[in-house]
Amino acid sequence: MRLVECVPNFSEGRDRGIIDAIAAAIGDVEGATVLDVDPGAGANRTVVTFVARPESAVEAGFRAIRTAAERIDMRRHKGEHPRLGATDVFPFVPVSGVKMAECVALARALGQCVAAELGIPVYLYEHAATRPERRRLADVRAGE
Repeated sequence: MRLVECVPNFSEGRDRGIIDAIAAAIGDVEGATVLDVDPGAGANRTVVTFVARPESAVEAGFRAIRTAAERIDMRRHKGEHPRLGATDVFPFVPVSGVKMAECVALARALGQCVAAELGIPVYLYEHAATRPERRRLADVRAGE
């Protein structure tokens, strides 16, 4: 079976209702399975780990990002380290039968969908970066 792992970070680590809604948005997609939900109150950030078939990963990601954008108010957000928005990062990692190039294509497809359908700016980093100055996540996050 072809699988990718996604490890998105969401800028909410205290409100269990919001955290559960984001995880449910992922788990409701056929072919996606939530493996772990790790909230951190100090950082006010939650890391969700899930695996999905490549064809399900983008839909699960889109639903999670849409849910986060609807429920997290970044104007009131406080946490211990920099973040870019309600969804901070959304990495794709090859697990089984998938190469990094396909994960890059998935990240870019998700970014395009989020930008077009939700009007949220998207910054691609690491392997998916389209500009050299955006390759390092620390450079992308600089200045929040």
